[in-house]
Amino acid sequence: MSFSQVARSLSRSANVFRTGRILTGAVRPQVRMIHQNFAPLVASNQNQVSLWQLQSTRLYSAKPPLNLKLIEERVILVLNLYDKIDPSKLKVESHFINDLGLDSLDHVEVIMAMEDEFGFEIPDSDAEKLLKPADIIRYVADKEDVYE
Repeated sequence: MSFSQVARSLSRSANVFRTGRILTGAVRPQVRMIHQNFAPLVASNQNQVSLWQLQSTRLYSAKPPLNLKLIEERVILVLNLYDKIDPSKLKVESHFINDLGLDSLDHVEVIMAMEDEFGFEIPDSDAEKLLKPADIIRYVADKEDVYE
């Protein structure tokens, strides 16, 4: 179908919903075409023409399955992309302040980057304890129920 045919079909369908009348003739195939997206309301009186109502459908997707290796790779990737961390010094057991030379503001920025990466908020009380990439990996694994 071309764009103009789809537009005409939708405008005819809108007339059906606005007026409450089922159209006949040449329009009926277009109404059938969108039938899967619409469901009839049951009319309380048999003499009334049934109206059509849009059924909303929500489709959810699951997060990709996590394992410790994937979490570690994502944490290291985010830390490598942080401009104040020297990738040659970065290891899983490196301390952010002592080994990598970050200050407290940099530490907060790292925690915020991890929140963005994994999609959940890390409370300040927990963030103070995350001083190594290994701590972050363990925290994310516990939060996401990943145990291996």
